[in-house]
Amino acid sequence: MTYQEAVDYIAGIPKFTKKHSLEHTREFLRRLNNPADDRKVIHVAGTNGKGSVCAYLQAILMAEKKRVGFFTSPHLVSVNERIRVDNVPIDDEKFTETFGIVRKAAGEMETAGWGHPSYFEFLFGMGMKAFEETDVEYIILETGLGGRLDATNSIKRPQLTVITSISLDHTEILGDTIEQIAAEKAGIIKRGVPVFFDGGCPKASAVIQRIALENGAPCREISNHAYEIREVTRKYIAFSRVNAYDKDVMIQVPICGCYQAMNAEIALCAAEYLLKGEHFHEERWQEALRSLRWEGRMERLAPHLVVDGAHNPGAVEAFVESMKALRADEGEGPVILFSAVSDKKYEQMIEYICTHLNAKAFVVTEVEDARRVPAEELARVFRKFTEKKVLCEAKVLDALRAAEDIRGQEADIYCLGSLYLAGMIKAAI
Repeated sequence: MTYQEAVDYIAGIPKFTKKHSLEHTREFLRRLNNPADDRKVIHVAGTNGKGSVCAYLQAILMAEKKRVGFFTSPHLVSVNERIRVDNVPIDDEKFTETFGIVRKAAGEMETAGWGHPSYFEFLFGMGMKAFEETDVEYIILETGLGGRLDATNSIKRPQLTVITSISLDHTEILGDTIEQIAAEKAGIIKRGVPVFFDGGCPKASAVIQRIALENGAPCREISNHAYEIREVTRKYIAFSRVNAYDKDVMIQVPICGCYQAMNAEIALCAAEYLLKGEHFHEERWQEALRSLRWEGRMERLAPHLVVDGAHNPGAVEAFVESMKALRADEGEGPVILFSAVSDKKYEQMIEYICTHLNAKAFVVTEVEDARRVPAEELARVFRKFTEKKVLCEAKVLDALRAAEDIRGQEADIYCLGSLYLAGMIKAAI
């Protein structure tokens, strides 16, 4: 089978199967000979920031010469991006080879009456098998949706669990309150396994602490008092850690979102725990964070063009906070290029952008996904909340050209609302 045939097969999985129980995923992994069972797993859940925390932690571990596997989702351009070894997506040959092994196990599952693994479950199995065969020491697992019932939660004994920022998203599945969503995310907590978490939301923190206590899991809350933001620029954010040892050390990450200070601090705390007892090198960590590149998160593709994956109300609020810290909404303000999928709270996101951000104009478009919101519907919602110019272009390239035309000489273009949009723009460029 060719690489493209493997990719096409995986893309077609949603047409003939659905999500299964954790017991099903464990049986799937058993038929793959429980790959990577003896590796050190860090399991990360959360509404926003989990991808960034994973990327920072991966960079720190690599700086200590550790071999690291990273399973992440979604991908922006190529499905290979979901399975990384030392931050490099597995190549097409390894992808195809691993696919063959996993497809055989999936076929055996069907024959035995278990049913074929879902799209996400199949890729998770591929990731674990690839990590075993490339002999990684650490595996960083980013949950897909939720935590408690996520396929990645089939791992019974991680080294550490991490829960990032909690806000309202996927409410039709996870619950419509912060407490309900926090309980789903905290479902990754395991008996006796330490959990580090973002303490920015008191309601979520109370739930996480309760579930950790019930499981006898040592619990460490990271609050915004753990660091002090020193500088925010268009290219990076710098902060210092608030403790006696590191108070004069400046940590710099090349992503300008203010929320990245919390994400980096969580990763630093997690790394200190994982590497305790070893001699580690903080100067290497600083360089690793300073040079990191995390695609689709306030990523500057051109001097005037930024893509950001903000796709729920909490992420949009953080985006606006960062824009104000950068003073990017002063003067005429930026041009906002926006798209969304229908199961996101796009009207709430749009209202917040229109009422809290001074933008020069808005351009709406459609992503290539069955759940896409029609551009005309997005334009209608924008016009409900703003009197600024709203342009409507169904095709992403046409929308990008319209944004370029209207920005003039000075305005930046910020693209947000969907990671699909970020991926489409990156692929086009």
